[in-house]
Amino acid sequence: MNEADVRAVVLATLKSIAPEVEGEELRPNRPLRNQVDLDSMDWLNFLLGLHERLHVEIPESDYARLITLEDVVGYLGAKLR
Repeated sequence: MNEADVRAVVLATLKSIAPEVEGEELRPNRPLRNQVDLDSMDWLNFLLGLHERLHVEIPESDYARLITLEDVVGYLGAKLR
């Protein structure tokens, strides 16, 4: 799975939590939760959705590393290699 594929899954998962999100409007290097206005429960559901779709374990200890869209895509891409 290449970076574009991972990004597409991330955006689809995000839209399932926050349907109003327009992926092309997101800034890849800005904090994702602030751009989309996700509360902690929505953020957890987003991460769990990524786990379900990609079958990638995301330990709670790594949550703090997943701040921007770039962070999430890069993290998942590395786990999928």
